[in-house]
Amino acid sequence: MTDAASTHEIRTVVSGMTFTECPRWHDGRLWFADFYTHAVYSVGEDGIGLRTEVEVPAQPSGIGWLPDGRLLYVSAKDRQLLRREEDGTSVVHADLSSYASQQLNDMVVDADGRAWVGSFGFDLMAGADIETTDLLRVDPDGSVTVAAEDLWFPNGSIVTDDGTLLVDETFGNRVTAFTIASDGSLVDRRAWAEFGELPASRVIAEALPGAVVAPDGCGLDADGCLWIADAVNGRVLRVAQGGEVLAEVQPGTGVFACMLGGSDGRTLFMCCAPDFDAGARSAAREGEIRAVEVDVPHGGRP
Repeated sequence: MTDAASTHEIRTVVSGMTFTECPRWHDGRLWFADFYTHAVYSVGEDGIGLRTEVEVPAQPSGIGWLPDGRLLYVSAKDRQLLRREEDGTSVVHADLSSYASQQLNDMVVDADGRAWVGSFGFDLMAGADIETTDLLRVDPDGSVTVAAEDLWFPNGSIVTDDGTLLVDETFGNRVTAFTIASDGSLVDRRAWAEFGELPASRVIAEALPGAVVAPDGCGLDADGCLWIADAVNGRVLRVAQGGEVLAEVQPGTGVFACMLGGSDGRTLFMCCAPDFDAGARSAAREGEIRAVEVDVPHGGRP
């Protein structure tokens, strides 16, 4: 490992959660979703001052903010994108139930307030066969457009400073890039990083062992490298465009999302749990957020 993360101790920031996801550094605090306590939380970078920001009975997932500062958050099981108003009330920003057949997943919100939302595409927790699915774009007025099709579990996403959307395809062994056109359409679809072949089988038990890297949640640094949580191999990788792995952090358990933040942007926050099984995670409080210091600070959005 070439990054200075190798010389720094991994510390625990938050514990006692179920399955944390979508870490975001915002207004001097770390925000995150916890699936099975059904809420979005925020906390200081030292782990002090945990605060419930909004309760999400149908399971939270992706979170982001509109340009005016209002919170957008995914309600996964009922396939809604919700918005918290300035007075603290929540409203439906967009109903995605007719666009996504399975639960919603991660999300990134760009500088223009467009939300890019992924979904499972198949019943992962029931062990159904893998099906590709769409990436959805929700404009600031709540209108919904299918932005891209045939994605292998679109998951963590970021927007680079030059207007490129990067989407992790968890079961596709790859990160896919799109150029965001001025009208919000996605053009010039291309591989940003490929770690292996597409699955030879859509049977989940057969596909998982073939995941060289199963890219889940991710975050960009100022050098244009992507920190990627590898959902099946218990590690976080720093990856350059083209797929070269520059650094690896092993937090000692499963890790499913990551993001740079902290006061200097050099704290890599990692969402950790023993596994992603819904039954096991909802029955225990083993979810944590761990952190390690790295050299290159945060870049891009979120």
